[in-house]
This record gives sequence, C-alpha cells and structure tokens, in this order.
Amino acid sequence: MKWRKKPVVIDAMQWDGTNLGELREFFGAFQNWGIADSEYVLIQTLEGEHTANPGDWIIKGVKGEFYPCKPEIFALTYEPAELTSAADAVRPATEQPA
Repeated sequence: MKWRKKPVVIDAMQWDGTNLGELREFFGAFQNWGIADSEYVLIQTLEGEHTANPGDWIIKGVKGEFYPCKPEIFALTYEPAELTSAADAVRPATEQPA
C-alpha cells in the first residue's frame, strides 16, 4: 500500500550561522535549544539531541516541537504555501483549490 504525506503547513527558517536574533525569535519560549558558537545549533527534539549546521532548515512541527532538516531534504519535501483559509492547511491535496 502506498501513502502520501498529508499537506500540513509548517513554520521553518534557515539557519545561516549569523541570524541568531531571528533564530531566538523563531524559537520563542522554546527552551530546549542552545548555541555553541556560530557553527551549529543544538536542539532537543522528540528523538533526542540533534545538531543544525549553517544552511540547515529548522522546522517547527505540528505539536510545537523543533527539529533540523538538511537543505536537500527540505527542498524535496516542502514548497512555499499560500493559504486562503485555515481549512486549506488541512484539506487533502486532491481537494486543494486550483
């Protein structure tokens, strides 16, 4: 049996090693992250500690969790979303407006 990932709109930002202010704003009250110089970001995810390197995307998941994603995987998995309503965020792809 084949399965398709549900179309879910996520928040994400790309860590470039210099945008620490934006990163702090993005994480908000989330406390499970730390910076060890501008080379990487440590994030406590649901699966344990993960490292985000400059160029990686940091994704806020559907339950408010954060995790890193390599740019190649991000490009294959995500595209910009233009929502017209909250219902578009959860409507199956076959029902998305043209």
